[in-house]
Amino acid sequence: MTERRAMAASTSSDDESSGAESWIEWFCKQEGNEFFCEIDQRYIDDNFNLYGLREIIGQSFKKCLDVILDRADSDEVLDQTVQDLYGLIHARFIVTKRGQDKMRRKFKNCEFGVCPMLPCQQQPVLPSGLKDHIDIHSVMVYCPRCNNIMLPSMKTGGRYGDEVDLDGAYFGSTFPHLFLMQFPELRPAPPIKMPEYVPRVFGFKVRLPPPPEQVDEDEVMQDSNAVEDKTV
Repeated sequence: MTERRAMAASTSSDDESSGAESWIEWFCKQEGNEFFCEIDQRYIDDNFNLYGLREIIGQSFKKCLDVILDRADSDEVLDQTVQDLYGLIHARFIVTKRGQDKMRRKFKNCEFGVCPMLPCQQQPVLPSGLKDHIDIHSVMVYCPRCNNIMLPSMKTGGRYGDEVDLDGAYFGSTFPHLFLMQFPELRPAPPIKMPEYVPRVFGFKVRLPPPPEQVDEDEVMQDSNAVEDKTV
């Protein structure tokens, strides 16, 4: 009887620990982090996948990694550095087959938003970085239908509002294009052709004046300096 109670208590304890939310699950649920997918812990455990990141993150690399893997409590002082480390690992993970499968589900659910261009007919977009290094450019989204990149926005209440404030290096410049090579069936048709818009005032066509000529500021400065030299 005692052994059974001990086994039952052990099983209950295991269930509670297995049901506890991990740091990765908590982080991906935070407002503003919806573009992230959950990286498999075994991927992070493989040192090969972390090669070169210690030099980027610096002395706090070990502490930040322990926070991500639930081996240490989070520290507000290191919050941004922990996010940077997770983001850089994330950029590597989403170009793997497992990572792309996770991002595919998010793409099909329009979790990255849709293209605002009317000819694209609400085509789902993909996150993309313009640069692969942190602190250079924020994340953009790529529309595979019109082949343009644009600023992303969060979908709240059925409408797109606040901009997403994440580093572009968390997704990298390779991901969206490799993703469409991996899943060619998701590549959309070209944008639909729209009739040319004609501006009207009270139903009458408006003849717009030609745009003003662009003035080269350098030439203006040179001309003004020449005039000053002559007057002197």
